[in-house]
Amino acid sequence: MKRIGFLFAINLLVFSAYGQRESQGEKQKPNVEVVSSAEIEWTHLNPARGDAGPQAGNLWGDRTREGKTGFLVKFKDGFSSPPHIHNVSYRGIVLNGMVHNDDENADKMWLPAGSYWTQPAGQPHITAAEGQYNLAYIEIESGPYLVIPTEEAFDNGERPINLHSTNMVWLDRWSSTWIDYGYPDQATEGVEVSFLWGQPREDGLSGSLVKFPVGFSGFIESHGSEFRAVVIQGEIQYQGMDNTEDKKLDAGSYFGSQGEVAHRLFSLSEQEEVLIYIRSNGSFKIH
Repeated sequence: MKRIGFLFAINLLVFSAYGQRESQGEKQKPNVEVVSSAEIEWTHLNPARGDAGPQAGNLWGDRTREGKTGFLVKFKDGFSSPPHIHNVSYRGIVLNGMVHNDDENADKMWLPAGSYWTQPAGQPHITAAEGQYNLAYIEIESGPYLVIPTEEAFDNGERPINLHSTNMVWLDRWSSTWIDYGYPDQATEGVEVSFLWGQPREDGLSGSLVKFPVGFSGFIESHGSEFRAVVIQGEIQYQGMDNTEDKKLDAGSYFGSQGEVAHRLFSLSEQEEVLIYIRSNGSFKIH
């Protein structure tokens, strides 16, 4: 009963804030987008290779055009690309199966779900996948995303990162100001955050993984002008507000917003934790 009362009180605060703005004549609604994995449109990642290559589906932005983009890539079991380069650097997170991304002569270093890697522009490499269902999230800061022969390789000064899921550093509610203490009902007990890249501060762009325990029910309150979240593992119920509807979101689903928005989430996984990747150009608070 304490948890219900606590969450109800937060709901009142959130919705009263929106109501206050409308009463002042602003009539603003939160700019929120929610996309389930079933709604993603899949096309060839590299049209030149067609069905021999992976499939890709945009979550936000458009990888074939200029600008920032986040998209999913599906690999067939046993897939291994020829050596190639890209015109842009990218970040990747494994959602399902095993992914290897390295120099063509390197020993296989398989990255399981929840692992993170980066690929600098211009550096020759191969990408391989192993598993019945292999899925990864890819993020670029400037499009379009192109596959280019190694003859055009160049060194942009960056170096790749391969971070296995078991080697990440996790901060709990006592060691991170981005997670509320959860008083009085311990709602955030078991929530942890791992900062992957960027500058996690009030006005900094950064990427993080957030781990939610079984049975979590609460909010991610975003404060930046850009907030994007991808479900990496598990299943959640997203409770919509105003111009959005309730949706069940599994691995590969996405929700994002602009400005001050409180995203309400319920964990639907009874046996596994929920893992969400968050990209934000400002702070966020979990409570």
